[in-house]
Amino acid sequence: MRVLVTGCAGFIGYHLCLKLLENSKNQVYGIDDLNKYYDINLKKDRLYNLKKYSKKFHFYKIDISNLGRLKNNFSKKKYDYVVNLAAQAGVRHSIKNPSEYLNRNIIGFFNILEVSRIYKIKHLIFASTSSVYGSSKKFPIKEKENTDKPLSFYAATKKSNEVMAYSYSNIYSLPCTGLRFFTVYGPYGRPDMSLFKFSKAIFESKKVNLFNKGQHIRDFTYIDDAIEAISKIILIPPRNKIPFSIYNIANSRPESLKAFLNKIEKSIGKRAKRNLVKLQLGDIYKTHGSIQKIYKKINFKPKTQISTGVDRFVRWYRDYYRINKKL
Repeated sequence: MRVLVTGCAGFIGYHLCLKLLENSKNQVYGIDDLNKYYDINLKKDRLYNLKKYSKKFHFYKIDISNLGRLKNNFSKKKYDYVVNLAAQAGVRHSIKNPSEYLNRNIIGFFNILEVSRIYKIKHLIFASTSSVYGSSKKFPIKEKENTDKPLSFYAATKKSNEVMAYSYSNIYSLPCTGLRFFTVYGPYGRPDMSLFKFSKAIFESKKVNLFNKGQHIRDFTYIDDAIEAISKIILIPPRNKIPFSIYNIANSRPESLKAFLNKIEKSIGKRAKRNLVKLQLGDIYKTHGSIQKIYKKINFKPKTQISTGVDRFVRWYRDYYRINKKL
């Protein structure tokens, strides 16, 4: 099959491409604009690893907010499936830079919907986020819960994506599936995420900023588990009258930020210097996703314990940044 992964140089996109490339029958195409939201070298290194599959992986540097370039690409490549993981991420960044989210997450996503409609894509899968649930108090959160009160503009753009996709499914019968990711972590992870930031601070003997004094609770989901779910769902487009579905992608075993930090300390073998910080604007106190719906669909069972996932990340971090094991 011919699969396009937008955001292929991003964290989840990179790992999904690797997974799809394991199947010799797949031709995998990647789009990314290689923006400088975080270390561009990390994105280039992910892309370098993908380009080793030169006969099966094809890369195009395109900004999805450019509809003309997308149309030109889609018309030539004749994709079967599209997984849209290209977006501007980050809750805190959206507070100071909302316009970036409008361009990439709203206009860019509209363009993906348009070209998917025009070129009759068999199934469009797109990334949403657990942030759409806002400050919900019902746990574990099920997909049917209300998502009308996002606490950040980032979450608002993702909620908008879901509504936009639903309308395209309704009007044009475009099969769409949204995936609400819950704090995905692992090797080659994003530098703006807690695991990366905590590990970096500990290795460099700097203070770790613990927002809400570390009392946040997060549903940490290991990358391999998330990728297993995405790769299976690609071939299962919704068959309803309105072909639209939403699924949580979660571990469903939440843990406090303090406990998460303790696991990182244990893995690195060094105590963190803590800086206790108050709750930040736009932050959600707790995330805990129900995975009953996706379990029924694809028998999804997260396999990776948090301590195992943290250990794998720390090993990757040491190797990638060439850190001596003796601290």
